[in-house]
Amino acid sequence: MSTAATETTATTAATAATAATAATGTAHAAPATAHTGLAAAYAENGFAVLEGALSPAEVSGLLAEAVRICRGERGAVEGAAPGAFEGSDEEVIRRFLCVHYPHKLSALMRDTMRHPAVTAALTAVIGPNVKAMQSMLFIKAEGRPGQAWHQDEMFIPSRDRSLTAAWIALDDATVENGCLWVLPGSHRRGVIYPNREHDDARYDCTVQSYGFPYRESDAVPVEMRAGSVLLFNGYLLHKSLPNTGRHGYRRALVNHYMSAESLLPWAPPAPGEAMAQADFRDVVMVAGEDPYRYKGYADIRRPRVRPDRDGGCDR
Repeated sequence: MSTAATETTATTAATAATAATAATGTAHAAPATAHTGLAAAYAENGFAVLEGALSPAEVSGLLAEAVRICRGERGAVEGAAPGAFEGSDEEVIRRFLCVHYPHKLSALMRDTMRHPAVTAALTAVIGPNVKAMQSMLFIKAEGRPGQAWHQDEMFIPSRDRSLTAAWIALDDATVENGCLWVLPGSHRRGVIYPNREHDDARYDCTVQSYGFPYRESDAVPVEMRAGSVLLFNGYLLHKSLPNTGRHGYRRALVNHYMSAESLLPWAPPAPGEAMAQADFRDVVMVAGEDPYRYKGYADIRRPRVRPDRDGGCDR
């Protein structure tokens, strides 16, 4: 197929995806190779799906690596409960809801940050120079909670609204097992909505956003096959519900990226440094050049577990 034909197909697919979302309540998107259409759909809706971006073999490799990480074979994981690494593989991984920064434990997880299919799409929606600052490995076995409505830029502030998540499905993500739900177009205002604590047992201990001009009925689920990747904007409102399946997981590897041109004020400034110059340097370059490489790089954050509601929330 010619480039022009590919781009035409992508645009048609993106338009059809928007209509399908409204008509059926399920999100679909243009093929991963159609980056022109993908970028347009991303700008309009705040998200886009790269279907089949990772091969079955790549997914299998990441699932096996997830077991090694949860067993502690790749290094220490802060917050892991005593005895967390003991038992069968299934017993071990079910003890974890989410491990933050697995790329600091695993060369495979770090390499996946730079997966060619993902970085090609990232450069289409962000620009030629892209850096990553966070990874999260979700296990989410049956009965585990979801996460309330939130925006990623509420937690990871970019200077240019370029924050983008790449949510890699390692299992088929369905409504039953707790796929993501999104509010299409909620990124466009560029507003960070207020947040508050909550006591909703469906969700983990993370705060929830509120006061936004959308209804629950505006939300659509993003169901995906294993190996597909959901890209979404840092201002997009999204949530997930508990895994209500009878048995099984909803495993996913989630990486966060932004423009390398933007400073990353993700920690207090150093003594004597103005807030406007704060720039968190525990980052990984994944595409292009780093205009701030003269600052050097740091290794600050440590791999840790995310608390769920098992035993309550430490507030």
